[in-house]
Amino acid sequence: MRTAFSPEQLADPHLSDAERQLRTCIHCGFCTATCPTYILLGDERDSPRGRIGLIQHMLESKAPPTKETVLHLDRCLSCLGCRSACPSGVDYASLIDVARAHIETTYRRPAMERLFRAFVLFVLMRPKVFTVLSALAGIAAPFLPGKLGTMAKKGRIKRRPARPGPIAETSASARRVLLVPGCVQRAIAPSIDAAAIRVLARQDIRIETLETVECCGSLAYHLGKAEISKNYARALILAFEEASTSGEVDAVLITASGCGSFLKDMGRVFAGEPEWSARADAFAAKVKDFTELVEPGTHAAAKELTVAYHPPCSLQHGQRIHGRGERLLSAAGFRLAPIPDAHLCCGSAGSYSVLQPEIADALRARKLDSIRTTGATLIASANLGCLTHLAGDIPTVHIAELLDWAEGGPKPAM
Repeated sequence: MRTAFSPEQLADPHLSDAERQLRTCIHCGFCTATCPTYILLGDERDSPRGRIGLIQHMLESKAPPTKETVLHLDRCLSCLGCRSACPSGVDYASLIDVARAHIETTYRRPAMERLFRAFVLFVLMRPKVFTVLSALAGIAAPFLPGKLGTMAKKGRIKRRPARPGPIAETSASARRVLLVPGCVQRAIAPSIDAAAIRVLARQDIRIETLETVECCGSLAYHLGKAEISKNYARALILAFEEASTSGEVDAVLITASGCGSFLKDMGRVFAGEPEWSARADAFAAKVKDFTELVEPGTHAAAKELTVAYHPPCSLQHGQRIHGRGERLLSAAGFRLAPIPDAHLCCGSAGSYSVLQPEIADALRARKLDSIRTTGATLIASANLGCLTHLAGDIPTVHIAELLDWAEGGPKPAM
């Protein structure tokens, strides 16, 4: 694609990166077949190719976007299936993130929409607030209108407390890994981190939890609120640097793959900021997904279970990790049932299921229909958002909990 950015615009490293991605795109359309919203809605403007055209026009014009442009960009899941499919190597993530930041600073949303989006972020990024409000959601949901009622219904999530289980002693030479607890997951599923700690300890990996970190900033960043996001990210980088003063850190772990994808991209977030860019790169280089840290083993598992492993978009398209989860579960003795459209998003996508509930629910129904064809009795994944979004008649469990159970740990809640 040809572009017409001014030299002043290209001085911004984020816009400069976006311009490179735009020039890389050849408009071949391979991405459309992997875009959940295009498959669902059939509108070119809801495809990556169509959105790229909207983004280019919006950024080059320097003008506030139109209501129509915002509608179609808001509908993007940021699942990045298009990035995996692109034969030219377009990094769509940089385009949609720059576009959302531009919308946030130049477009005036209706007052109620602004208030709701601010409320969503306020709740989801604060574990204590989320815990209190999710406890009240069941009572309040029938009386709340519109998206607020939808959010309350989705907030009625059964909490998964950490189950007691022995943690293996690690050696003096054990690898040292810092665990970032996350925000929503800390509030509703502490069982996941507890299971991950037990699994990794058995492989002589010592976990230290960064308890002071409240949120990584991912949710805010993907809503275009870059400065809010960076404030949280800086706090996380500082906590990492402080922990590093007492000894070598082998890796940084967060067991929600959506957050992990953001943390690995931290260098791009702080591009052009001399004080933070190199520090963000150093931090990002240490980030590992749970499935990257764990080595396959041979364990006696509950083989009567047929597991459908749903690889989160943030893992397969964001972090570009393929097949690790499936290999780990197979090695642990679980019978796997491949999902026919495993490359397509389930509709969770962070705060998307709350902000775009109609599309999210349609994608959820499609994904569950695909899973039902496998005969699976359990859905496993590596991301809490996917697990809570898909929860229903088929139980959902994090891969860390299944591996822990296979190795003799407590049976996860199902």
